[in-house]
Amino acid sequence: MKPFLLVLSAPSGGGKTTIAKMLLQGREDLGYSVSATTRPKRPDERNGVDYHFISHNEFLQRREKGEFLEWATYGGELYGTLKSEIEQIFSQGRHAVLDVEIDGARQIRRNFPNSLLLFVLPPSAEALVQRLMGRQTEDPALVRDRILRAADELGAVDEYDYAILNEDLVVAVAQVAAILEAESWRVARQDTMPEFIGQLKHDVVKAAEKIGRQSPVHSRQSPDKHRNAGS
Repeated sequence: MKPFLLVLSAPSGGGKTTIAKMLLQGREDLGYSVSATTRPKRPDERNGVDYHFISHNEFLQRREKGEFLEWATYGGELYGTLKSEIEQIFSQGRHAVLDVEIDGARQIRRNFPNSLLLFVLPPSAEALVQRLMGRQTEDPALVRDRILRAADELGAVDEYDYAILNEDLVVAVAQVAAILEAESWRVARQDTMPEFIGQLKHDVVKAAEKIGRQSPVHSRQSPDKHRNAGS
């Protein structure tokens, strides 16, 4: 089966990263693509696990070299998916799980139309606003801009293959898993299907020809026998 990209998007604070990491627990057919970013590392984050934390200049240099599958700007910082991350996951025969912003998902859709795009929706406007406000220690103008951007991002949901409601995290993860399982069986994703169908057709035709050559002789003679008996 062909490995493919599972792209999760949501407004900031929508829970896409949490869903992605929970989905990977106990599954050997998935690999998580760690994004690169120029934003500062938070105290509870680990480089190479939560993000690849790199400088702004390094990001631009690597982007110019074509090392990114997709990239986008959010909150004044750069985010992107390194091609090397995807290549490593695919080389292991696993699907790659990415959580990316809307602009990045659009780039992936253009360049990899076989990708599976899934949008994570908040249960309500109140829940989304509370997540975006955080500790309420930031400049209100910045918070307002973040909320308005989230409203714009919600309008992109019809560009995705599926949308789920992240009201109950366990249920949301189960829904994504079910979608992933069904999508894995799409004919276009099964790389051995053309060869199998070709061989199957060949064998069926061969069987039909063999049956044709084995037609019983007496069945062809029986009409003559009937005519002779009646004469």
